[in-house]
Amino acid sequence: MPLSTELPSGQLQLSRPADRSDKPHLPVRGDLAHIGLAGKYFVPHYAVPMAHGVKADTALRAAGKPEGQELRAIAAGEVFDVLDIAGGWAWGQAKTDQLVGYVEFSQLEAVK
Repeated sequence: MPLSTELPSGQLQLSRPADRSDKPHLPVRGDLAHIGLAGKYFVPHYAVPMAHGVKADTALRAAGKPEGQELRAIAAGEVFDVLDIAGGWAWGQAKTDQLVGYVEFSQLEAVK
């Protein structure tokens, strides 16, 4: 009896390269994605965003390090949805324009 190559209905399958057309605003990394993208992007982990307020004017960076490229200024009071925290940096998405990047975690406080 030959093996079937068809997947049961509703299961993920790779049919083409991932759509990265709006990458600056797409909260997906190789290891993690926003929970809202589950079923659309295949990664090992999905995260529920944790809203944080920016304590003082700072920078949204492309990499989690002081010399990372500055994507834009992020103002005190803005909301930043944190998806991951590592090495003193938070990776996530700015609420105002949905831009994805890194903010120093010490510049954030949880929104209640």
